[in-house]
Amino acid sequence: MSKILVVDDSSTVRDEVAGFLKKNGLDVDTAVDGKDGLTKLRGNPGIRLVISDVNMPNMDGLTMVEKIRGELGNSTVNVIMLTTESSPAMKERGKAAGVKGWIVKPFKGDAVLETFRKLAS
Repeated sequence: MSKILVVDDSSTVRDEVAGFLKKNGLDVDTAVDGKDGLTKLRGNPGIRLVISDVNMPNMDGLTMVEKIRGELGNSTVNVIMLTTESSPAMKERGKAAGVKGWIVKPFKGDAVLETFRKLAS
């Protein structure tokens, strides 16, 4: 099965999301910020879905997505933002960068599990 990368600076959120996905049979890796996320993507071309926070130190989630599309030239990986950020300007920036969806925390796994499965395949 394809890999999912969960990127969040909060270990609590990272562990909750990754744990839920693993419990449901998905192959998951984690990253602590956008910079770490880019490193993981460079090292694993099998990642099909990135679930990322927006506000993180070192590199925020939207900058990471812009670099995935630009520097890495990866237009096929699906990206979902999982964040407390809900401003229209942020959402527009995400859409322009190729973000597939925007989920406002808290994480409700059962509501998005099937969507995540489809995006990761």
